[in-house]
Amino acid sequence: MNMVKTGILLAALTALFGVAGLVIGGEGGMLIALGIAAATNLYAYWNSDTLALKAFNAREVNEAQAPELHAMVRDLARNANMPMPRVYVIDNPQPNAFATGRNPENAAVAATTGLMNMLSREELAGVMAHELAHIKNRDTLIMTVSATIAGALSTLAQFGFLFGGMRGNDRPGGPLVMIAMMILAPLAAMIIQMAISRSREYAADKEGADICGNPIWLASALQKISGGVARVPNGDAERHPAAAHLFIVNPLKGGAVDNMFATHPATENRIAALMDYARERGAGPGSGGIGAGGVGPGLAAERPTRARGASPTPTIGGAPRRPRGPWG
Repeated sequence: MNMVKTGILLAALTALFGVAGLVIGGEGGMLIALGIAAATNLYAYWNSDTLALKAFNAREVNEAQAPELHAMVRDLARNANMPMPRVYVIDNPQPNAFATGRNPENAAVAATTGLMNMLSREELAGVMAHELAHIKNRDTLIMTVSATIAGALSTLAQFGFLFGGMRGNDRPGGPLVMIAMMILAPLAAMIIQMAISRSREYAADKEGADICGNPIWLASALQKISGGVARVPNGDAERHPAAAHLFIVNPLKGGAVDNMFATHPATENRIAALMDYARERGAGPGSGGIGAGGVGPGLAAERPTRARGASPTPTIGGAPRRPRGPWG
């Protein structure tokens, strides 16, 4: 089903390229635009992960630089029966994360420093498991490719508006058509992109809960991330709005409305779905998890000792304590 959706989305975005070219330059412009679309599809397939990581200034970290994060991702990847992805860190105070790559063998996960400082280990495991679910389901290919194509389509529409389109008699519209094309083409591409990405978020939430072993961990993380995103702006995301759907929570302001124009479902709805799933599984805040004791083997030795009777991982709807992040 994912392959079918991917094909439909790419075909729709390519068709939009053709329509934009037709309005801007007639039949000749349409052929040129379709050629650009084909080249963009091919380029994005091979390089969309690099483009996404560079856009947000992500830096790759090795096991010596981030031992806890590496151990966690390795254990989660083993749970998901998939290859270990490359691990990146983004120096940004906004708590967020995303995954990218054309397939599980060529994938990467990226987390912001704000995310790692805010979440407990269990909550961070839930977020990383969510991102691995996107990789496993090959969502990352269509998410990164569609971001690249949507951005290129927006540029094409703006180019046509600035240069006025073709000057011949076969021009299918005047200035009003050009203005409409500048507005509607990028909007149509984003609607197509968002309609599919939102359904993928629910699926990745559920599978991520299975990978990490506890839906409550991810639900608690989503609650904290949503609050952090509302307080802390992300300048890189504002400069690259077509890539907003890559993140686990929309990094842009005003993106929480659960409708067809939102890149993500409402966080409250995702949390509610995860809590329902937790009840189905009979999971509590401290149950399940990666490796022994709810953390991977690489983290077990470094996990701080919890005082007897202390509260476990923060729960939804309670009065959560401020956990100590994996990096202090």
